[in-house]
Parts: sequence; structure tokens; C-alpha cells
Amino acid sequence: MRKRTKARQFALQLLYQIDLRSTDVLEQLDDFLLENGAAPEVEEYARKLIFGCVEHWEEINEIIAKVARNWDISRMAVVDRTILRIAVFELLHQNDVPQKVVINEAINLGKRFSTENSGAFINGILDNLKK
Repeated sequence: MRKRTKARQFALQLLYQIDLRSTDVLEQLDDFLLENGAAPEVEEYARKLIFGCVEHWEEINEIIAKVARNWDISRMAVVDRTILRIAVFELLHQNDVPQKVVINEAINLGKRFSTENSGAFINGILDNLKK
């Protein structure tokens, strides 16, 4: 598995918990990464995604709400919403990652960790954002 793909998975897991619980989860980040044997490059990118999403939480939510036609962000599946946050953060703040890669990675995360229809749902929202 590629390093950034693994970093996105770690970010998904931690941001999912933050969405459900609170940013107190960040206190467990070091232990989580250590327990999961994150390589230094994976850990670095995962931290960038996690802290970037937390820092820009409201901005990201507003963007998702604007482009998610007929969907209230609070009604989205938590996993899908979390994947979208990661992708929106990368699209806006990680200029070294091509848009196509960000979108494909988000779709694949949705297919792997969420429902059968999540890939298409995530693709639709990110496609609206791209336009």
C-alpha cells in the first residue's frame, strides 16, 4: 500500500473519532500511530491531514455543505463526511497532490470503509466542488 494512502486511512480513523467524540482524541494520536507501526513518512502526512482538517474544520464543512446538493452535512454517513473533509482539505491546502489523485483516493476510501454507494456519492460531491 502506498504511503499516502495509508496516511489517509489513519487520518480517516482519527478524524472519524474526532467527529463522534471531540478533539480530545488528538491526545491519543502518538499512541495510535505507534501501535499501528506508521512509517515516518506515513506519520508525517497523516498528522498533516489530521491537524489540517481540525484547523480548517468549519471552512471545510461550509464548502461541503455548499456543493452537496440536497444533502445536509449532518445527515451524511460519518465515514463519508470524514472522507470528504480529508479530500476537501487536500484539494484546498495540499498543492503537491493532483486533484485527480485526491478524488480517486477519496472514492477508494469510500468503497473500502463505507457503503456500497459511498464511492459514487463522494465522487458526485467532489465533482461538484471541482466544477
